[in-house]
Amino acid sequence: MAQTAQSIGASTITLASSSKHALNPPHQIVDIKVPNTAAREAVDKAVANSAGEGVRVLKLEEYKQAAETLAEAFREDESSWYFLDTPDREHWTREQKWELHVKIFEYIAYAHLLKGLVLSSGPNYDCVACWMPPGENMDDTLTLLRSGMWRLNYQLSPEGKTRFFSEFLPLLNDTKLQVLGPEVDADSWYLVYIGTRSTGRGKGYARKVIKHVTGQADREGRACYLESSHAVNRIIYGKMGFELQKNIYLQRAKKHVELDIMVRQPRVDEKVMGGA
Repeated sequence: MAQTAQSIGASTITLASSSKHALNPPHQIVDIKVPNTAAREAVDKAVANSAGEGVRVLKLEEYKQAAETLAEAFREDESSWYFLDTPDREHWTREQKWELHVKIFEYIAYAHLLKGLVLSSGPNYDCVACWMPPGENMDDTLTLLRSGMWRLNYQLSPEGKTRFFSEFLPLLNDTKLQVLGPEVDADSWYLVYIGTRSTGRGKGYARKVIKHVTGQADREGRACYLESSHAVNRIIYGKMGFELQKNIYLQRAKKHVELDIMVRQPRVDEKVMGGA
């Protein structure tokens, strides 16, 4: 789930094929954020507003903890295993697939720590949310290299790569642009991933990391966008102002995977309007 998904796939393939050995160092914790001005301002506001809300903005060195929470939360998620449970990986054990499942979330968490906003709530990273701010994405070469996302070109099987780079990412990118339109797409907050550990569910942690950004989006007059792979989440997100726009489907497996596309329009504070 990423913006400008087609270029992510193309760049990853190019980097992996041309520099596989030279570009294979372990993660080094170096802050190289170079977001655009609007995105930087939006993230700075979110960071400044986090104090006292039970929400913490994570740092680069916490990418593994963030990934562990997301991997656990998506342990049984059909959309996550869609790239791993492929016919050409039937010989892999569940342990081998789980290891790559975790690595994928490490790449995702690291990329969002570099270019987006990663929030956590709860005493032990109980809930983690990866947000991409307005006008930002993670498809630039430096982010692909630093996050390790480019490694999926050879870590996924041929069918897994086709599903991820040729079906999944382009479908998400095209759908987001079609649903929001070019102007809103470039000026919206994107909730790319949110996951809660089983021990942290029912405690309001997910609501905190969502409302932290939707509250800011309201003040800025910006929409928020997400994809969801669980029908039950429609009710949860609906209570926070998200509305179902359409459903899309991943169709290369025997069982198609359904994704809900939901958008939250900015809300105007009635008290502010009344005092205007």
